[in-house]
Amino acid sequence: MDIKDFKFDDKGLVCAIAQDVKTGEVLMQAYMNAEALQATLDSGYATYFSRSRGCLWKKGETSGHLQKVVRIDYDCDADCVLMQVEQTGAACHTGNRSCFYRNLKTFAHVPDYKAIFAEMAAIDDRKACPAEGSYTNYLLDRGTEKICKKVGEEATETVIAACTDKRGEMVGELCDLLYHCLVLMADKDVTLSDIFAELERRRGKAANPKYGKGNIATNTDMIKNNK
Repeated sequence: MDIKDFKFDDKGLVCAIAQDVKTGEVLMQAYMNAEALQATLDSGYATYFSRSRGCLWKKGETSGHLQKVVRIDYDCDADCVLMQVEQTGAACHTGNRSCFYRNLKTFAHVPDYKAIFAEMAAIDDRKACPAEGSYTNYLLDRGTEKICKKVGEEATETVIAACTDKRGEMVGELCDLLYHCLVLMADKDVTLSDIFAELERRRGKAANPKYGKGNIATNTDMIKNNK
C-alpha cells in the first residue's frame, strides 16, 4: 500500500499506536502525517507529528527513549497504524513505561499473563539504562557466575518449599527463581522469543500418532526423545 492511499483526516493526520513487541503492552497513541509516516518507514524509528508544535518529532530524540520499529500494520479503514516497537526506557513523558498507566474502572479481575513479558522488558531496560541501587544491575555487573549462583540458590529453596508442602513459600520461591532465570537470559542475550520458539518446536516435533489423535507430547516426552 502506498502512503497516498491512507485516509488522512481533514488535518492530514492518522492515528498511530505504539505497542511493545515483547509484551504486547500498548505504550502510547499519537498522530502522524504523511511526512512522519514516511520518515518512520525510512529510518526504522517512530516519528510522529506534534499537533501542539505543528512539526515532526522523532520519539526519544531528546530523552533517548527511542522506539525502534519492528513492524507496522494498518487497520481496515486505512486511517490508523499500529507499530510494534522495541522501546528504550519510558514511553510516557511522565516517566511511566506506558502512557496508559491509569485505570478508569475494572469490571473483573483478569490474571495478567503478560507479566512475565513486562518483567523481562524491565530487566532489559536496566541492562540498557543502568540505575543506581538496582539489584538487577548489581547482578548483571557481577556477571554470569554470580547470576548462576543465585539461580542455583533459588532452585534449591524452591525444592525445599515444595517438599515441605508450604504452598505460599513455594510460590514466592518460584517467583524468585523465575526472576533470576530472566536475569540470566538477559545476561546471555537469550530472549523469551527464543524460549517460546524452542517450546513450539518441541510441541510440533511431538505431534506424533503414538500419543493419540489430537494429543501433543509433554515436554518430558520431548526431553526423552531428544536424548
